Amino acid sequence: MRQTFNRRVLERHLADEKAPLSLLFAIPDHPWVDAGDGAAVRIAMTVAAAGKEPGRLLTITEEKKGETEGEGRPVTFQIEKGKVFADLRIGADVAGAVALRANEGLAHMGVKLHGMGFVVTPQEARHLGLRVTPGLEKHIRPFLNGRDLVQTSRGSFVIDLFGLTEAEARNRFPAAFQWVLDKVKPERDQNNRETYRKNWWVFGEPRRELRPALEGLSRFLATTRTAKHRIFQFVPSNCVAESKLVVIASNDAAALAILSSLAHELFSLAVGGWLGVGNDPTYNHSACFNPFPFPTPTEAQTTRLRALGEELDAHRKAQAAAHPGLTLTGMYNTLEKLRAGERIEGRDRQIYDDGLIGILRDIHDRIDAAVAEAYGWPVTLTDDDILHRLVDLNRARAAEEARGLVHWLRPDYQNPQGRAIAAKAETTEMDLGTTPTDTKTPWPKSLPEQIAAVRQALQDLGEATPEEIARRFLRARAGSVQPLLQSLTLLGQARILETGRFAT
Repeated sequence: MRQTFNRRVLERHLADEKAPLSLLFAIPDHPWVDAGDGAAVRIAMTVAAAGKEPGRLLTITEEKKGETEGEGRPVTFQIEKGKVFADLRIGADVAGAVALRANEGLAHMGVKLHGMGFVVTPQEARHLGLRVTPGLEKHIRPFLNGRDLVQTSRGSFVIDLFGLTEAEARNRFPAAFQWVLDKVKPERDQNNRETYRKNWWVFGEPRRELRPALEGLSRFLATTRTAKHRIFQFVPSNCVAESKLVVIASNDAAALAILSSLAHELFSLAVGGWLGVGNDPTYNHSACFNPFPFPTPTEAQTTRLRALGEELDAHRKAQAAAHPGLTLTGMYNTLEKLRAGERIEGRDRQIYDDGLIGILRDIHDRIDAAVAEAYGWPVTLTDDDILHRLVDLNRARAAEEARGLVHWLRPDYQNPQGRAIAAKAETTEMDLGTTPTDTKTPWPKSLPEQIAAVRQALQDLGEATPEEIARRFLRARAGSVQPLLQSLTLLGQARILETGRFAT
């Protein structure tokens, strides 16, 4: 239910001012066990009611396998109280973030072949004339999927005849044409889609819109759509990315640093979906990249970000080249354990030493600090604070773009003529996306009303910080809420937890 497409069903009802709907209870991710060998499906469960009401969100913090076949999978929940959004989250309304014009045209899915006969080995590529037949290097190119990026590369090539007519392909590259004729056309002849049958020598989905964005670039950024770790890396521009990869048409190392930062990781995890038995996060570029508000760094900050992006890319590639068995997945699994304070031993110790994981961690820490500086934020923000600020910045950028101000990520490609963008005559709800569903109550003027409002907010949330309560009201400040919470504590109507949060 919380997948990108499915949650649109809820969004329009939650945002309906005349007949609003509220989620009173939600579990966003629960195992569905139908056999003793584990969960093959993940489900969401919700209870909804008419009106504007707070709800309870149950998030699994621990999950164990049943001891006998057919036994359920015991789980432990963390319970939060507050407004539950369409993506089954409490906190920042990341599902309400809208696509920004500044990012448009840069992120794309890789190609879909619709015929594995296009794929050839290095030996087969040489047999077909690669490095001998002039111009063939533009049409037999390295082919990458997700496993090639984060685990061990297959070293595959692909015959890409996009841009050539059937006659041109036959006359210029007869050996490659015959290969595709023999190994792809019989399969395409059985395809129900007429365009696939008619244009059988070309990929089923060649990504026409992606190719102009890559022209002139020596490299581009790519990430695996579904993966445990969100890893971006540079790929040479002569490579062809498969559809399980998301391509970002940028060769700027500053973009690599920003996309590799905690800010973007948190945002992509919050707005993306989850897939598979491993319940791995998916990177849907329309939800994860297009709405993401990049910082607008100074020239000095951009230089710093570029240096860090280059350092990250060079470090990982150098260690992988020096140790053929080392993979990015293994490196980031070990980094995750290091950050969690787990013991690094056995195979993990070997990966730690080969991958220089301590240095990798330091690079990421410096990237996070540099990105926070570029946003003008303190490095001590909580994850929830970062998401709130990103959502607020997304709305601010959408409003700026409605007035004609666009912070292009690649102005040389996206706006090469430097044309001014006309401001919209009227900013409507459609311009800025769905109206935020967390309509805030004005901060009361009198002290008794303020105390009552804070007490009610704390009861709705169960526990909260002064900042979290202040965000529920228009023009409220954490500095004003703090003494009211302390007064409620003295009156026995609230208590302070060891974490410093207040609870009922």
